[in-house]
Amino acid sequence: MAKASSLTSMTVDALLKMRDDIGRVLSQKAEDLTRQLAALGRDTSSKGKRGPKPGSKSLKGKKVAPKYRGPNGELWAGRGARPIWLREALQGGASLESFSIGGGGAPAKKKAKKAGRKKRAAKA
Repeated sequence: MAKASSLTSMTVDALLKMRDDIGRVLSQKAEDLTRQLAALGRDTSSKGKRGPKPGSKSLKGKKVAPKYRGPNGELWAGRGARPIWLREALQGGASLESFSIGGGGAPAKKKAKKAGRKKRAAKA
């Protein structure tokens, strides 16, 4: 690694050439790592982007029916961190089921009925 004093004594052209060389080496190393990841079966098409994959359904921001009710009417849907009132009650010996709201949350979806054909009586 070059010392700071030797960098200050270099010309601007030499510094620009060094920067280009460093950029080339880093690009080559990145390509090598991408090839290695592809060989391991990892998808590298995201290029560092994070978030839900295309086509996936995200539940973020969706409202959910509450599943638990506290002694003072507090509600919790069962998502995220447990609220303080529930943590304290559980530490006091209560069970999670004792705070459960009847039905266990959102009702299950009903299956749609298929329109059936009525059988015709065979005419004789």
